[in-house]
Amino acid sequence: MTATVKHVIAGEETTANTTDTQPIVNPATGEEIGTLALGNAETVDTAVKIAVKAQKEWAKVSLAKRTQLMYSMRDLVIKHTDEIAQIISAEHGKTVDDAKGEIARGLETLEFATSITQETRGDFSNNVSTGVDIHTIRQPLGVVAGITPFNFPAMVPFWMHPIAIATGNAFILKPSERDPSASNFFARLYKEAGLPDGVFQVVHGGKETVESLCTHPDVSAVSFVGSTPIAKHVHDLASAHGKRVQALGGANNHAVVMPDANIEFAAAQIASGAFGAAGERCMAVPVAVAVGDSAEPLIAALKTEAEKIKVGIGTDPETGMGPVITADARKRVEDWTTEAEKAGATVVVDGRDFTVEGCENGFWVGPTLLTDVPLDQKAYCDEVFGPMLVVVKVNNFDEALELVNSSEFGNGTAIFTASGHYARRYQEEVQVGMIGINVPIPTPVGYYSFGGWKNSIFGEYHAHGPEAVRFYTRMKAITERWPHQDEAVEASMSFPTHD
Repeated sequence: MTATVKHVIAGEETTANTTDTQPIVNPATGEEIGTLALGNAETVDTAVKIAVKAQKEWAKVSLAKRTQLMYSMRDLVIKHTDEIAQIISAEHGKTVDDAKGEIARGLETLEFATSITQETRGDFSNNVSTGVDIHTIRQPLGVVAGITPFNFPAMVPFWMHPIAIATGNAFILKPSERDPSASNFFARLYKEAGLPDGVFQVVHGGKETVESLCTHPDVSAVSFVGSTPIAKHVHDLASAHGKRVQALGGANNHAVVMPDANIEFAAAQIASGAFGAAGERCMAVPVAVAVGDSAEPLIAALKTEAEKIKVGIGTDPETGMGPVITADARKRVEDWTTEAEKAGATVVVDGRDFTVEGCENGFWVGPTLLTDVPLDQKAYCDEVFGPMLVVVKVNNFDEALELVNSSEFGNGTAIFTASGHYARRYQEEVQVGMIGINVPIPTPVGYYSFGGWKNSIFGEYHAHGPEAVRFYTRMKAITERWPHQDEAVEASMSFPTHD
């Protein structure tokens, strides 16, 4: 990390067109560890103009050379994983091991991009009419943009830029202002791998930068991951300006625990899903739905799991959970806990007023476990994005299914059961995009696609995998005939047929 994190434009770090800055804070200590240069509409325009020129040349580069570059980039990311993980931990607060995990998941998409030769193949039909053939090709959109959240500064951008670049686009990344340094590091690795300047650029900033990317006439597509209100705003704004949009929003994922489940296994898995990365994952598990007789043993097991988590600074190898990202995030968890308690909830494990010795100014919240929460409370019905787990009791499977399906979100869900019957019913009937069966965080591997339903996504396309190839390319269908120069062919005024 450097004292000032700059934009990366045309292969160089620069503060050109920057009119404001923002501190970068270590959430574990509350200390300022750097300064971020904030861009504006002029910064975006400069980057886009450079990207337009770079993309025209990059699109002509052979698929073989593009995939070779992706292999080189993969090797460089693996080589520098420890360094990248330290950068992420310092700015985000997550443990170094958790940061390495998100880098590894990002690598899955990069590895998928190395097989782009298979994913961009067209179709061919011979002699669809006498002497007439048809084939299809996929071509890049041009200049595309990615707007990504703080919680996965490596993995989420990797859902986007490897496939966008491998398919021949130029990519402009606008990462979170909270933890921007990893994006600049990846820009340096792309340059080292041999990517031409201007094909991958990083522009930092806030609302003005985001809206400039959404409205710039030379940006063809926008990919976004973040909260539901902003996802909807980005989708509506960019769509209104004629862009293809993929906007992934928030979540409130439920894990259903059936009476026949292995309770200790389910509790350990759900605790990991709820409290890992301090709950700051769109695939976190903030709600456990205890069915019938599973409730009391599940609550007891979850209490045990929550209380044994060591909360501390992310560089400590014994730490299981780090801080939340800001003081406001800490206050949200504490306030919602207090509001739920006043409304009748039971605080089984209390994470309020938590501190870590030597890091008293950090943004600390301990694991928080609540039961008997009224369903109109924010602790249950909104996305907490913190280390809070709510246990809801229901009588049977149908009540559990109805509860999950009543949510406005539809990102991920899980069921813990030994019954193939209920597992099959759940995967068929639940209205959610990603489903885990005895798996708490069912994030698909990189060669499948990631995406939810309902208010968890806006736009047609899901992220990474085959859906991303379709998102970053468009199809042409070519119908051709090659008559001999001496062949007499009569043109018909009627609509052509397939004779």
